[in-house]
Amino acid sequence: MAINFDVRRAEPADALDMAKVHVDTWRETYRGLMSDSELNDPGLLEWREKFWTAALTDPRYEKNNVAVALHEDRFIGIAMSGPSSDLPEEPQELYVLYAYASTHGSGVGAALLNAVISPSAPAVLWVADPNPRAQAFYRKNGFIADGAVKVDDGVSDIRMVRTLQAN
Repeated sequence: MAINFDVRRAEPADALDMAKVHVDTWRETYRGLMSDSELNDPGLLEWREKFWTAALTDPRYEKNNVAVALHEDRFIGIAMSGPSSDLPEEPQELYVLYAYASTHGSGVGAALLNAVISPSAPAVLWVADPNPRAQAFYRKNGFIADGAVKVDDGVSDIRMVRTLQAN
């Protein structure tokens, strides 16, 4: 599916629109994996807006890279990376990458990923399991499951790592 979209660095004024994408895509992706009470929480949008406001303004997060994707001035995807929290040998960790299901297969996800982590850079991420579409996307972009698993709020995640290949 081809759509025209732009990817740019996120700005503090984007926080509410980013929160909407975050909440909507969680509801699209995690229904059945996360509890309905969490996904339907009326405070979820406000909570995510506070998260994005902090991510875009708090000096503690100045090493993070945050990008947004827009189609006809409508936010359709978000991504954030930063220093790896649990694998120091992989300097970058992908913390967030969400795009509306209606944009899957359009290149939005890859553009967002490449905007926050260089395609040639080693990196690590955690992805929900099961989430076969996302796992296939990350494999296509050089990530391999390394066997690590964690469960957070009842959701199982697997760790995927992309290492640099010696030439």
